[in-house]
Amino acid sequence: MPSATCVLDPASLPPFVDADEGRLMMALKFYELGRLSLGQAAELAGYEKRAFIDALARYDIPVIDYAADDLAGETEW
Repeated sequence: MPSATCVLDPASLPPFVDADEGRLMMALKFYELGRLSLGQAAELAGYEKRAFIDALARYDIPVIDYAADDLAGETEW
């Protein structure tokens, strides 16, 4: 079910993109850029978190994206 907090004007999208797809693409990109948390992006897309994680996988967007140096620092004992 699409989120009531996100208003996407279908008239602003190309004719081959519907509003649901537009919300999903926006949520995926904002998540990938780190502008939205997983929960926020899922809500924007109108998805449950698990379903949004599946969508991330379909578009080859990592759920967790640590730089190698950051990961090394997190795993040091």
